[in-house]
Amino acid sequence: MKIYSEVYGCAANVADHEIALGILKRRGHEIVSDPREADKLIIFTCVVKKPTSDRMLWRIAKLAEYGKPLIVAGCMVPGEPDKIRRIAPRAVLLHPRSVTKIVEAVELGKSSVRELPEEVKLGYPRLRRNRFVAIIPISEGCAWRLCSFCIVARTRGSFKSYPINLIEKEVEESLRDGVREVWLTSQDTASYGIESGRSRLPELLKRVSKLDRYFLIRVGMMNPLYAYSIRKDLAEAYGSPKVFKFLHLPVQSGSDKVLRDMRRGYPVSTFRKIVHEMRSRVENLTLSTDIIVGYPTEDENDFEETVKLVEEIKPDMINISRFFPRPGTPAEKLKPHPPSVVKKRSKLLSEVAREIALRSSEKWIGWRGIAFVDEIGEKGEAIARNLSYRPIVLRNGARDLLGKFVEVEVVDARPYCLIGELIRVMDSAEAAEFV
Repeated sequence: MKIYSEVYGCAANVADHEIALGILKRRGHEIVSDPREADKLIIFTCVVKKPTSDRMLWRIAKLAEYGKPLIVAGCMVPGEPDKIRRIAPRAVLLHPRSVTKIVEAVELGKSSVRELPEEVKLGYPRLRRNRFVAIIPISEGCAWRLCSFCIVARTRGSFKSYPINLIEKEVEESLRDGVREVWLTSQDTASYGIESGRSRLPELLKRVSKLDRYFLIRVGMMNPLYAYSIRKDLAEAYGSPKVFKFLHLPVQSGSDKVLRDMRRGYPVSTFRKIVHEMRSRVENLTLSTDIIVGYPTEDENDFEETVKLVEEIKPDMINISRFFPRPGTPAEKLKPHPPSVVKKRSKLLSEVAREIALRSSEKWIGWRGIAFVDEIGEKGEAIARNLSYRPIVLRNGARDLLGKFVEVEVVDARPYCLIGELIRVMDSAEAAEFV
């Protein structure tokens, strides 16, 4: 059959999508880029935020209009199945933990709405969105499961770390396939190995870093609650020239009171200590954080504490989200702020964040060094990442640079990207020596 598919959401969802398409292609199905040419349609959904959920429902409705069999996968299946059924009552549903059942869903029209607790999403064929980037899950589910606002614990299921030897094997096979950038992803990478207390994230990074060939490793989001206990070993592991100096550490609020109400399990001081440890030991660390604005119990003083924290810590990147209640969460029952209040706070914090990001980017002007071209922009421009995972838009770089190591010089800066000039193209062996 001819299959059309689209994906939304986090790196873990993209990894699921790549596995599903890889399995279908190995089975003999053809993947097409136009839904009008397809026999069956697939959508991998995201449901973490209400605006995203609304967009998913709109896309499901649009795909249903083609009148072709539709498979809905991703986090909306366990998160908001009733909404899917109302819009597309005949759709086949596929749980995120049952992605390897995609053949039954496509060929037999069989829904799989319950998680497979023993499923390990490693060792399967992949149809990568970017052939030079491997997105490798190291665990599944949420170890904490208590946050008052988050629907992910319900959508992704119980927590399970994947065996370290299987992750190593997946990376090795990806490198043989031509991959040069590896994303170790999870709902929370800092939780890795917490069940046994033995093989934790720092050990995983050290072992993967020792694999042959020069490649780069991006570590996914970490919950401060679990990152705190491994911060010293983590900083040591980040010392590898193969690990991007990039830390995604969501704080969510600068107010201890709001963090308690959110049931995050840590105070602001925990976030500060992790940042201090990593910055003091990892040169040119890029810090990314997430903040929720307008949580129902957040008053003006709480919001001011968040602004002060941002001004103090100066994260290089901030993902600012307005609070929206998610179904089945404790925060859904709280009285929300008027939209105008949330909008005002979001606008103010965004302005502060943008100014901090610009000043951070400007420090890179004049820098010259190695980067890896892992993306092509909407206008065909090459976008490279240096070892701090800073995106560098190459003014004289074109599409044929994708997958290449390059030497670049930063000549200008924007809040969320650098502008660079291509100096020369390098092979991976030369890049390794250069580092």
